[in-house]
Amino acid sequence: MSVPLILTLPPHLQRQLSQRTPLLWLNPSWRPIDRIDPAAAGMQMRDVREAHVRWQRFASLLRTLYPELIASDGIIESPLLAADRLRTSVVGDAPRAGRWLIKTDHALPIAGSIKARGGIYEVLLHAEELAIEHGLTAADGNTSALASEGARALFARHEISVGSTGNLGLSIGIAAAALGFQATVHMSSDAKPWKKARLRDRGVTVVEHSGDFGAAVAAGRAQARGKPDIYFVDDENSSRLFLGYSVAALRLQQQLVGQGIKVDAQHPLFVYLPCGVGGAPGGITFGLRNLFGDHVHCFFAEPVASPCMLLRLALAEDRPVSIREIELDGRTEADGLAVGEASGFVAPLMRPLLSGVFTVTDDDLFAGLFRLDQTERLRIEPSAAAAFPGPLWLLQSPQGDRYLAAHDLENHMPAATHILWTTGGAFVPDEEYRAFHERGRLLTLRDPTDTSLGQA
Repeated sequence: MSVPLILTLPPHLQRQLSQRTPLLWLNPSWRPIDRIDPAAAGMQMRDVREAHVRWQRFASLLRTLYPELIASDGIIESPLLAADRLRTSVVGDAPRAGRWLIKTDHALPIAGSIKARGGIYEVLLHAEELAIEHGLTAADGNTSALASEGARALFARHEISVGSTGNLGLSIGIAAAALGFQATVHMSSDAKPWKKARLRDRGVTVVEHSGDFGAAVAAGRAQARGKPDIYFVDDENSSRLFLGYSVAALRLQQQLVGQGIKVDAQHPLFVYLPCGVGGAPGGITFGLRNLFGDHVHCFFAEPVASPCMLLRLALAEDRPVSIREIELDGRTEADGLAVGEASGFVAPLMRPLLSGVFTVTDDDLFAGLFRLDQTERLRIEPSAAAAFPGPLWLLQSPQGDRYLAAHDLENHMPAATHILWTTGGAFVPDEEYRAFHERGRLLTLRDPTDTSLGQA
């Protein structure tokens, strides 16, 4: 029998969450990297590096499957761009604001979202395993046979399925269909119609469910149970997805070095990541903390309507918990973040690694989307703007002051780097984007002096 929630969650925090009040929560369980037992996590940095090698092995196959990857030599990666104009529009020329960059995962090829990192990786691993099992290719690192007619005939007898609010479904469905698999995506009621249409246009079966993300995942899991020809990608429990995402840390490190950006005690790195069930931001945080140790500070961004990771991490005990226990319904325009319960696989891994979580309103999302278009000429979907209030919570709130003081960072902020991670939007239809843009414009007109984004 579980302990009543009100006894394990601070009453003031429960009240703020239930009332959908934007906030910055600082993680009391954060630990220095040298005080974290790698064995307790069940995976280590070597697992991330092995995943990086596997991605490299799949490069030639990806070039064959997707002509748009020829220029990048089969590597799925996004640019790291300066965000000077965005920073100036929000904080002016304040030296304390440091350097702002945007990690443009909304522009990742094939899937147009951060989910390309984990989703495509897991599909490729499963395809390789099947090919080896059936003698179509050897376990020697050569993946070209996965695009052969024999492999396609094999894959056509197998199905890959997933439960999704949209973006993971796009990455899994598109990758599976490209290899010749039968592909099924179970989509929750909050998934955007255009994402369903994009999947169907590529021959993917879309099964619509009246419930939320959890219901879609449960339905997909139940359909696959006991059927060896159906491979279910479990967004709530997949170590393969997690490691596919984690490789982004190594890629980011290379980009920072390429731009001459230091990360050390005098040059701290702050990374702000939109969070749904937790796999993508969790994998990236795991990789970054293991790479940069205590010099990187990772914060998740969640909608005020569905702060599922914050809720689980804030409990005194580690147990599954739904946002409905604090009377939230998860209704938000951030479809990719509309998750009622955090991943039970990811949350314990994040407990010692994550610096904190901040919450955002839907108005924050649209205002951020509009401001990004106006300043940097980048087009994203609303959920991808969730990270944008992050720097202001650190720089302009009592909670941020407390965090900076606790980590002895106040004097190093002018030399800090802030990375805003955008997570989806490249394939948003023009008509849909115009509606997003107009809503953001009207919000800005309503209060043109408000540049807080998160009202910190």
